[in-house]
Amino acid sequence: MAYQSMEECLLDLEKNGQLVRIKEEVDPHLEMAAIHLRVYEQQGPALLFENVKGSRFRAASNIFGTLNRSRFIFRETLRSVQQIIVLKNDPVKALKNPFGNVGAALAAIKALPMKNPGNKPVLQQEIRVSDIPQIQHWPMDGGAFVTLPQVYTEDIDKPGIMHANLGMYRIQLSGNEYIPDKEVGLHYQLHRGIGIHQTKANSKGQPLKVSVFAGGPPSHTVSAVMPLPEGISEMTFAGVLGGRRFRYSYEDGFCISTDADFVITGEVYPGDNKPEGPFGDHLGYYSLKHPFPVMRVHKVYARKNAIWPFTVVGRPPQEDTSFGQLIHEMTGAAIPQEVPGLKEVHAVDAAGVHPLLLAIGSERYTPYTPTKQPAELLTIANHVLGTGQLSLAKFLFITADDSNRLTTHNVEEYLQFVLKRINTSRDIHFYTNTTIDTLDYSGTGLNTGSKVVFAAYGEEIRSLCSEVPQVIKDLTGITDVKWVMPGIVAIQTSGYSTEHDAHATIQKMDEQLKNRLDNLQDLPLIIWCDDAGFIAANLRNFLWVSFTRCNPSHDIYGIDSFISHKHWGCNGPIVIDARIKPHHAPPVETDAATEKKIDRIFAKGGSLSAL
Repeated sequence: MAYQSMEECLLDLEKNGQLVRIKEEVDPHLEMAAIHLRVYEQQGPALLFENVKGSRFRAASNIFGTLNRSRFIFRETLRSVQQIIVLKNDPVKALKNPFGNVGAALAAIKALPMKNPGNKPVLQQEIRVSDIPQIQHWPMDGGAFVTLPQVYTEDIDKPGIMHANLGMYRIQLSGNEYIPDKEVGLHYQLHRGIGIHQTKANSKGQPLKVSVFAGGPPSHTVSAVMPLPEGISEMTFAGVLGGRRFRYSYEDGFCISTDADFVITGEVYPGDNKPEGPFGDHLGYYSLKHPFPVMRVHKVYARKNAIWPFTVVGRPPQEDTSFGQLIHEMTGAAIPQEVPGLKEVHAVDAAGVHPLLLAIGSERYTPYTPTKQPAELLTIANHVLGTGQLSLAKFLFITADDSNRLTTHNVEEYLQFVLKRINTSRDIHFYTNTTIDTLDYSGTGLNTGSKVVFAAYGEEIRSLCSEVPQVIKDLTGITDVKWVMPGIVAIQTSGYSTEHDAHATIQKMDEQLKNRLDNLQDLPLIIWCDDAGFIAANLRNFLWVSFTRCNPSHDIYGIDSFISHKHWGCNGPIVIDARIKPHHAPPVETDAATEKKIDRIFAKGGSLSAL
């Protein structure tokens, strides 16, 4: 449906049994987030909070909480979106079937942004930042945050909406050193669209004008997180996805999304930074306090009866998992077309999305090698790690499947396929002293760490153990050991203290095992951890711990390891040190007192008693 507002979408969801109104007064300090988390965990409905403590505005969450609900919201436009993205990446397809694709082309033309519409609902009232629901999500958060913002900036050299950037970057509304109602914090990486715009403005000594939109038609929110092909405007995409043109105007030189529920305008001056954070983030840990740009608030607008949208991020899966599923449904064919030879890639949500990529590529160089081994796969891996947000990955597993039956989305089956084939002396490739996700604290500093590629191809060279090998049980200095899945064992030792101690411990393990490699042929991977039982409990725990708590260059070891002509390898199992280190950020955890308080909403007679 072509929703004209977020409220119109919410009423449609309610009419179709996919939204519940919460009538009780709810505190935006922890309670609203806790309710959202509990409902999301049950794959429950969208929520409309009608009585937010301390604010006259309502709030909504879990709008995109399931893939089916997102499909319902965009039920009339998804096919057009998929066609347009494919055509952008494969224009030859349009030439081969011009009449079959004319609908998609017309949809894109009709979706161009509309300037200066007669009706401008968002300008109905001016408010203050403090009038907005001040939602704090996690106990250690530094204040209230905007978690579904649409942050709009323009290129100072190419002004105008068609060269603008609309992105979802974290906004801190209160706390720390921010002057109330006068300043808000912006968290983003300089290589992102807004960062490029800021760098250009700074080079000319000018402030960057920023507009933060919240709410509006749901297509606007999705467009802010879409990894769009070069040349497709987020605002045009919002028009295609929403079946309604993105309407905008300019007020005091700032772009205004006139259909939004709220707009915050302001400027970022060169070198104007203040501490932002902490914030419980999507990796399942807090991102800590660091200097980030400050936006000096100009004006804040809200439509009559505006609704503040929010989500809660934390250890996956969360609502942003559903975002990822929707994005994959719309763009699944785009990335393989962008990277030659790549057939499939999966950013694993349970591992925090960015830390772990699984990929399937083609391997066409083998006629020129004596045996099947990774060759083209390494070229593809380099391309993947240089492409958009895929470049944030720390671990990339890549293989080729001649049978075309393997998929990256069956994670356990995929890992077994790779582990049966990986040659640990040849197939491990490190990238050191490079960038990683700003939110990932496993590295050596902010945005600094390493990457590793595990590239495996060819015939099976081992079976995979179905229990803990006796030689592992015989190790001294371990407190527990568990079989995780075929070919993977978790070893628990005392907690991490220093890098020197880690090296000493792995040396002792190596001394006990390197002369017994014949007993370890079926065990290619060991996870060194704080709690073996936790990792072995389920796939989700294994993925989260193993790949979020490891900096590859520092925390990957090998039994009977060696360096030959600058290449590192090992003759025995790979060992990933996934213990928590002193420099890691703390994991996000719910507040027991808050959990008890919100029980009333779920109790008999409460708004959510039916769940």
